[in-house]
Amino acid sequence: MDAGAAAPGPSAAATDARAPLGRRLVAGGIISADQLRIALTEQGQGDEALGRILVRLGFVAEAVMREQLGEALGRASIDLDAAVPDAAALALVPAALARRHRVVPVSLDPAGQRLALAMADPLDLVTLDRLRAQVGPGVELDPLLAGEAAVDTAIDRFYGHELSVDGILHEIETGEIDHASLQAGSGEYSQPLVRLVDALLADAVKREASDIHFEPEAGFVRIRYRIDGVLRQVRSLHARFWSPIAVRLKVMAGMNIAETRAPQDGRTELSIGGHAIDFRVSAVRTTHGENIVLRVLDRHKGIRNLDALGLDERNRDALGAMMARPEGIILVTGPTGSGKTTTLYSMLAHLNREGVNIVTLEDPVEYPLPLVRQSEVNEAARLDFADGIRSLMRQDPDIILVGEIRDEATATMALRAAMTGHQVYATLHTGSALGVVPRLLDIGVLPDLLAGHVIGALGQRLVRRLCPRCKTSRRPDERERRLLALDPDTTARPCHPVGCQACDGQGFRGRLPLVEVLRFDAELDERIARRATRREIREAARARGFVPLAADGVRRVLAGETSLAEVARVVDLGGGA
Repeated sequence: MDAGAAAPGPSAAATDARAPLGRRLVAGGIISADQLRIALTEQGQGDEALGRILVRLGFVAEAVMREQLGEALGRASIDLDAAVPDAAALALVPAALARRHRVVPVSLDPAGQRLALAMADPLDLVTLDRLRAQVGPGVELDPLLAGEAAVDTAIDRFYGHELSVDGILHEIETGEIDHASLQAGSGEYSQPLVRLVDALLADAVKREASDIHFEPEAGFVRIRYRIDGVLRQVRSLHARFWSPIAVRLKVMAGMNIAETRAPQDGRTELSIGGHAIDFRVSAVRTTHGENIVLRVLDRHKGIRNLDALGLDERNRDALGAMMARPEGIILVTGPTGSGKTTTLYSMLAHLNREGVNIVTLEDPVEYPLPLVRQSEVNEAARLDFADGIRSLMRQDPDIILVGEIRDEATATMALRAAMTGHQVYATLHTGSALGVVPRLLDIGVLPDLLAGHVIGALGQRLVRRLCPRCKTSRRPDERERRLLALDPDTTARPCHPVGCQACDGQGFRGRLPLVEVLRFDAELDERIARRATRREIREAARARGFVPLAADGVRRVLAGETSLAEVARVVDLGGGA
């Protein structure tokens, strides 16, 4: 009997003959050779697929089986149990067609050109041809692997219910809210409040929001998304909706719904647009009830290539030289939400290879990195950053990432790790790269410990990128020339936001970083050891080619990537470094 017979869902024809499923599972340590023999014996008594037998016998979880078959087929898989439906995608494929061919439309990209589909057999050409005829030639199909049972359940769950936010609100306003079903484990999609919450979360992800705010007021609930670093109000709902919405959010995040006075934190994961999205949930009581904020973590786009930072040649060379140092600490600075963690992950991804052991201690782990041993601080286990670094040093690391240096104990342990032959990366809350030294001295680190062990610092801010479709340029006025250090007869034409349909009338779309890189050398170390003033350190750094954030912002403006007003929003253009 062929050990590569199909898994639960796809037909035997879908199995990749180059890597039979049974042998893959044994080689990966997922099942034992004995378990495979038992399943093959069972298969010999009928025509049931091997994968389905392994799941039925309890040897393999269906999610694991789906992922393994997806790897064998070279196709991504999707967990439909946690998937949030997309009304636009479902509108393209009628329910009868979906049931006949066992396919679930998962998501349609904002441009309406790519449709993700969950299928039991993503290599079924007949079904794919039928769907292409249905959706038209302008839409590309992206098949995702899912189990048969999950597809059938999702079809029943997604179709037959109103899924748009406006439609759900109309349904709620004309019906009654069943609070009990908000916590139900089955049939919950019959409850419009459940669909409303999912629709709002899906809408925020589609708009690329980083945070979702649910803010109760005296007579209504304000819903705001943070998009490109700026909060934008998207909805206002009647106050009577807030209690059931809050209950639903807290149930999803694993919070105590009976506790409304003490702050709570939780997390949940949903499949939106065909890939997993993490939501970190925080609830805090305010005057008009619990205020709930969700941080959106999209693993699919969280880690960027280091070249995507857009550094100029001098900063790129300086950062490369810093990362090439075998030991010492590199600090990334900036306020909350300035992209420090994303930059650190990009740096680690650049260094990540089989011959290097990278360990991290974060609060919490935001994005998974292959080959990297990631851990997080745990208050219940009394594991803080300082104790965590001490434990990580026993794991034979080459590179250590510390999520944040908050106090003297953490800073001292991180520097000791750097002193003992490790390369350490960490974040620190300061206004600029030059603020690293006074900040560490302020929390109690001795200057002798700093000197010689800090490789360098990277300061960062995020600014909104001008929409390429509608931005316009014009001759700068006197104030703009002064801030940009331009001559009166300059030919430069800075760009400005306008607003169009592509950028939702904002004039900006996406963000880009402003970066300053401060590389420490022997002279800077000597100045630190004798407690030089910040002015002396700044002058020494500038003599070595240090480019401050304001100058990098001017470079971005002159390149037409952002506007002067946007740079001035996050950087003091007149205050120097």
